Amino acid sequence: MVYQTIIDMFASFFTLLTAVVEVNGTHMSPTSPHDQFVCHFWIARQQLWYFISASTYGILMTAVDRYVAVIYPVWYNNNVRAISVIVF
Repeated sequence: MVYQTIIDMFASFFTLLTAVVEVNGTHMSPTSPHDQFVCHFWIARQQLWYFISASTYGILMTAVDRYVAVIYPVWYNNNVRAISVIVF
């Protein structure tokens, strides 16, 4: 659940940045590395879609895990290890 929270935080952060920051792409040069970076990563919003996809799949995997734990409790307790993460 800690990783899901972190992924959701980044998705929210990039959603906020996407809504606030406007980039005028009319004066971009195809030879400028900065302009290419802005075009490929910011205007395309790749990082936003990566975090939204990761968040969605994380929620889906949590739902599948809980479904299996409820439907097959004995098998789940015998075959699935609980990994505890201690975060300081």
